[in-house]
Amino acid sequence: MNVDHGVSGGFAAAADGLRSARFRDDLVVREIPSPTGLAPFGVAFAGDVRPDSHGDSPYGTGRFVLLHDPDEPDSWGGPWRIVAFAQAPLELEIGTDPLLADVAWSWLTDALASRDAEYELLAGTATKTVSRGFGSLEDQGDGAQIELRASWSPVAPTPAHLDAWAELVCMLAGLPPGSEDIAVLHPSRRR
Repeated sequence: MNVDHGVSGGFAAAADGLRSARFRDDLVVREIPSPTGLAPFGVAFAGDVRPDSHGDSPYGTGRFVLLHDPDEPDSWGGPWRIVAFAQAPLELEIGTDPLLADVAWSWLTDALASRDAEYELLAGTATKTVSRGFGSLEDQGDGAQIELRASWSPVAPTPAHLDAWAELVCMLAGLPPGSEDIAVLHPSRRR
């Protein structure tokens, strides 16, 4: 349920804190409907790296959901849970690197640590895929992608968690901190 105001356990204040977050210019973040059925309360955001005029990003994208359940599900270890997703296309050579998944996961944990975004029960997957187009998609050639899915229970649902997720999305897209004005090659040209 996507709830805006006047709810349990400080959810409204936490959601408003996330809504007030500011991001680097090349990451466009917007609020989206929260998934239903996961918790009584939720707020969700989508982010796209340097989107085109249609809102699509050839560089990377992600989703961030803050969930609140006053009944404190055992698997959460408390009343709050964050579910995050980030993905980006890669150069084929990078996509086949055996350490890629480990590096992507470390970017998340490093981003959380650098912002003092305290958490418990961190879990997730980092998936790398390599693909080849056939038939009418043969012109696409070979490609690769990294996708990270994670969830954790924030000790406090502060904007620091959203900021860490935003850094992760940008890092996967090839934009490390401080690179706001640096050109990025289109993924299909990186091959």
